[in-house]
Amino acid sequence: MNLNLNKREKIAVTGAALFLSFFIIIQFIIVPVFEKRGDLRQQVTAKKDNLLDMKILRSEYFTMKGKLESSQQGLKKRPAHFTLFSFLDRLAGDTGLKDHIAYMKPSTSVKEDSGLKISRVELKLQEVTMEDLTSYLFKVETSENMVIVKRLSITKTGKTSGLISAVLQVETFES
Repeated sequence: MNLNLNKREKIAVTGAALFLSFFIIIQFIIVPVFEKRGDLRQQVTAKKDNLLDMKILRSEYFTMKGKLESSQQGLKKRPAHFTLFSFLDRLAGDTGLKDHIAYMKPSTSVKEDSGLKISRVELKLQEVTMEDLTSYLFKVETSENMVIVKRLSITKTGKTSGLISAVLQVETFES
């Protein structure tokens, strides 16, 4: 097909063809490349965030694993016939608080999420000095028997005596 176009029409057709060519190249090649590049950058950022989260979780896992191994070693070091009740009773005798024990209530439970058996003793001490209570608590918390004071309630007894009463809840895991 031979079109007889004058010079001005040829320039207009050529300009339109070039414009159309540039539009198609930009619309179907360049724009998708930049869009894909932006998507890839977002994906890389998300993957970096995931990697950082995984590193944090890994660190927490190894920390918890170390604590678990330490706890297991501590439980193995305990005497074979260890009971929390007798341990607390013996410590009360050692610190001179045995006569101040109002009651000792032992109980056991199983922790639902781990299946571990928890031995617990609620102990009430009456009319003791703060120094005696502090000494007793120190010996409980620093023993190698993996015993912790879970809860402590202290009340003042008398107005001028300087004596206190305390209710302790002490726990340990049983092996």
